[in-house]
Amino acid sequence: MDAARPVVALLALDEVTAATLYGLFDIFSSAGRDWPLLTRGTATPGALHPVIVSPSGAGFRTRSGAWVQPDCALDQCPAPTLICIPDLALAPGETLAGRHPEAIAWLTDELEAGAIVATACTGSFALAEAGLLDERDATTHWAYCETLARRYPSVRVHPHRALVISGPEQRLVMGGGGTSWLDLALYLVGRLVGTQEAIHLARLYLIEWHGDGQLPYASLATTCQQDDAVITGCQQWAAQHYETHAPVTRMIELSGLPERSFKRRFKQATGMTPMDYIHTLRLEEAKQMLEAGDAPVERIALEVGYEDAGFFRRLFQRRVGMTPTRYRRRFRGLRQALQVAVAVDPGGVTSLISARTPASRAS
Repeated sequence: MDAARPVVALLALDEVTAATLYGLFDIFSSAGRDWPLLTRGTATPGALHPVIVSPSGAGFRTRSGAWVQPDCALDQCPAPTLICIPDLALAPGETLAGRHPEAIAWLTDELEAGAIVATACTGSFALAEAGLLDERDATTHWAYCETLARRYPSVRVHPHRALVISGPEQRLVMGGGGTSWLDLALYLVGRLVGTQEAIHLARLYLIEWHGDGQLPYASLATTCQQDDAVITGCQQWAAQHYETHAPVTRMIELSGLPERSFKRRFKQATGMTPMDYIHTLRLEEAKQMLEAGDAPVERIALEVGYEDAGFFRRLFQRRVGMTPTRYRRRFRGLRQALQVAVAVDPGGVTSLISARTPASRAS
């Protein structure tokens, strides 16, 4: 082990996703190594020493079937400057309660010893299970923020933020969902190696900082719950009639319940007030319309149920994290680029897959 280079321990738990695990490994390996090699032809060992560690050190298959071979077990890992927990493949509502006691204890000990502990996406559940996020700010993938907040009520969860830094001496660092692990990696390289090296990596890997946070990428809509049949029926009605006038009143009539009982049961079943639920459906439809067409914002507001376009704009910015116009600029271009790419050869992908199936090759 090169004592001159900080050790970055990537914790591979059974639930780890291989893409983020090895993506982080490559980014940390690249720091200080690839920029001088590509721009000046100078070979250097790199500024960081990443190692993959697991509780036992034994190889295993992830939930998606990828093979992971750790470098060592926890008790063989040299003292890390940084521990990074990649995102974990957890089902909705699933936690790490009671799992990985050795890893949880190791994280606690290493944080107390002075290590930086960082997580990507749902890796933050390991910190929460260790009690390291109690009364502290945190984030995770937008789809798991509600579970994190419900399972660990003392944690201050920030769904909109793609990066949260907290804890003793700012040594707890959490990235949000999706590719925000790239933001996490750049931040950590900047902190350990220097800002200029982080910029070099951003240029090498074409990484764009998620300055707008997670909300623009989040789906505001939630799935229809099944525990309360009356409320389920109201949700199904709302999905088709959210743009109508006074939809909450209509749902109350549909339920046959007194207004107070309906609102209580709706909140208990969905975690939202009836009006917040309607806003959620309307804004999700508005996002789709902004991505797909050129209709003015005022017309979109009216079509999803808002006569006051100013109110719609304010609500959209508060819930989505950017104005409707800015959202359209960002995501309509992406949708159009994908549509153009597919239109170039609409049958190409399907034909290629068909040609490579065992049955087609046999014929």
